[in-house]
Amino acid sequence: MAKLRELAALIDAGIDGDPDVEIQRMATIDQAQKGDITFLANPKYLPLLTETQASAVIIGIGVEAPAGLTLLRCENPYLAFAKILTFLHVQRPESQGISPRASVDPTAEIAPGVTIHPGCVVGARVKIGSKTILYPNVVLYDDVTLGEDCTIHAGVVIREGCRIGHRVIIQPSAVIGSDGFGFAPDGERYYKIPQIGIVVVEDDVEVGACSCIDRAALGVTRLGEGVKVDNMVQIAHNVTIGAHTVIAAQTGISGSSKIGRHCTFGGQSSSAGHIKTGDNLIVAGRGALAGNTDGDQIVSGAPAIPHRDWLKASMIFAKLPSLRKEVLRMQREIDLLKNVIDKGEQNS
Repeated sequence: MAKLRELAALIDAGIDGDPDVEIQRMATIDQAQKGDITFLANPKYLPLLTETQASAVIIGIGVEAPAGLTLLRCENPYLAFAKILTFLHVQRPESQGISPRASVDPTAEIAPGVTIHPGCVVGARVKIGSKTILYPNVVLYDDVTLGEDCTIHAGVVIREGCRIGHRVIIQPSAVIGSDGFGFAPDGERYYKIPQIGIVVVEDDVEVGACSCIDRAALGVTRLGEGVKVDNMVQIAHNVTIGAHTVIAAQTGISGSSKIGRHCTFGGQSSSAGHIKTGDNLIVAGRGALAGNTDGDQIVSGAPAIPHRDWLKASMIFAKLPSLRKEVLRMQREIDLLKNVIDKGEQNS
């Protein structure tokens, strides 16, 4: 529970109404009751303001609201919603120490306040920072480094030598540092190329469930500060992902690609190997980067082209069968005209 003035200070908001209103929880605008706070970030929900029972509403500066509502006005209501939701509802568990049903190598360095749940395996020379949590059945191979305040969920595997920064969240069953997909052709056979590099995950990164970040063949596969990776994403060996890039589910980034800062990859998008992108690039869902791509633009399609061009092209797709018929008809008429002209020239 918190008073409205506390929440206003948290999100740097102005208050329209009673600053001493007590708030117990965050709720959706249509389900909120007395004691709840809700938010309005999308204008299409404006009509619901006349019906909401919430004790307070987070709203943008300058947005008109019905009289009688208690409001928190701020620049970014959606960000404010996230901060207040965290403040009211997210509490980090107290440290529970090391479970006797976990296997921890005696050479591992475990900082104070770490929680290691049953079924975990911690290899030789592993280093784990303070207040990090390993949920059941996490496996850390030898020489892994984990920073402070990390949350490693059940079933995660982090392979040998990989380095994880501070405040990193890895969702269940993700694999960090599996072998890159590298094979040298040998006639009809393939010879496995040892993958002796590592993965470096910088501070404040989140990796989604069942995602795979492959170790480098040589050197480092790197996820920059603040990168957010959704579920079931494949990031191949020797890839570099720039800081604060967001990658949605089922995306695949091929080996040795270098992705810029603050890029966005929509669901099921992809890149060819060994490409580079600029910063602030947005790849629409199912977009496929076939080569180096400049930043500060939106691209779509496979191969990806500027989004406006793709929109124009996509309007033609459905018409292609009829256009083909028309082109064939015109070709037949041209052929007939050519025949008439040729005969006329022969008779002259």
